[in-house]
Amino acid sequence: MNDTLDEAAALDIGALAAGLAQEHPADIVERLNAEPIDTASAVLSALPLERAAEVFDEPGLERAEELIEAQPAERAAALFRAMSDDRAADIFRHLDEPVRERLFAELDLETKAAVARLLAYPENTAGSIMTTEFVSVPSTWTVGETLDYVRKVEKTRETIYAIYVLDPKTEILVKPVSLRRLIAGAPQDPVLSVAPHRRPIAVPPSADREDVATLISKYDLLAVPVVDKRGHVLGIVTVDDIIDAMIEETTEDVQKFGGVEALDAPYMEIGFPRMIYKRAGWLCALFLGEMLTASAMQHFESELEKAVVLTLFIPLIMSSGGNSGSQATSLIIRAVALQEVRLRDWWRVALRELPPGVTLGAILGVIGIMRIALWQNLGIFDYGEHWVLVAMTVGAALVGIVTFGSLAGSMLPFILKRIGFDPASASAPFVATLVDVTGLVIYFSIALIFLRGTLL
Repeated sequence: MNDTLDEAAALDIGALAAGLAQEHPADIVERLNAEPIDTASAVLSALPLERAAEVFDEPGLERAEELIEAQPAERAAALFRAMSDDRAADIFRHLDEPVRERLFAELDLETKAAVARLLAYPENTAGSIMTTEFVSVPSTWTVGETLDYVRKVEKTRETIYAIYVLDPKTEILVKPVSLRRLIAGAPQDPVLSVAPHRRPIAVPPSADREDVATLISKYDLLAVPVVDKRGHVLGIVTVDDIIDAMIEETTEDVQKFGGVEALDAPYMEIGFPRMIYKRAGWLCALFLGEMLTASAMQHFESELEKAVVLTLFIPLIMSSGGNSGSQATSLIIRAVALQEVRLRDWWRVALRELPPGVTLGAILGVIGIMRIALWQNLGIFDYGEHWVLVAMTVGAALVGIVTFGSLAGSMLPFILKRIGFDPASASAPFVATLVDVTGLVIYFSIALIFLRGTLL
């Protein structure tokens, strides 16, 4: 009976693999991501080697480390050989040490050297995401020789749309040339004759991937070469690699905006202990920060006892300042990420945020005053004989708190970047907590000015 079931399961896997083999790798990935790990691994084993390697080359493949680990050692080594070097290095980077060592020993010398070279670069740098499979030719070649060479090697290169022309003696990068320019050139012309007359754009292996993304976007490149100090091409970062990296980077930033440590796996795959670990730290830090709010209220305890009406507007005041700060933080973090502003521009940002902060605070202040006046005159709520002073207190406090929130929210990313933290850590909850504490101090300080001798 068990043998019959095993045969049926094997037939199902075989049928599934045969059907998926005709699909686009991205569609195969989508299907495998929805399957249990055992099923997905069995399907990958049943797929032709070249097709399975294409699937592993897709960055959207979830549990890639587990799937490669589940393959027989020889099959895993063959897959690493067939997939791109940068993807192989990325998978190796996330393997646990015993498995990594075992699989690394199975690799051939060429693949082993390529993977080791890429693993030597820190994560999130140009060196860590570059591919070493690019097209390069000596500057002495003609257009025809170059095109013949491209036809010969195109299956073994990640991209052929950018060809790198090197000095034949030093192998230093001379010029990049696009496939489009090559096709338009005469076969007998020197390859350099169709290269653009400008300095080649390149990055060092230590460049941050966000800086590489900025270069590719600015100059509308399909790939950017990664060069060492002497100008030798170590590899290239392609636009699709950058898109994948930026999606990951953006996901991390969005999670940090919400006051959560960046998740290192898809949401549905994060276990309960890991989820608690990722969320508890920030939540505790924010809670400790909010405890200062209680301390601030205790400091103004006597004022609260005399003018209980002030407590009605505490949520209004605190949320307005936090919202204003969160707006400013979001705008500045995005501007910093796009390099629209730099650290040295902090004072310009402060001056720019001051007028909007005052104006926005004044708008909210007028709305707050009108609300108190309307409720008082319509008999909805009685704020007492000094309701006009209460309204003026709320209005002035909103101007001060919203202005402070805008300034604090815009400056916090600069402060974090200056001390070496990710500006995205200036999340909305963090800014709101900061403004809550200071907002109470501003509110009750203004109340003392307006209500001294009356309610206070």
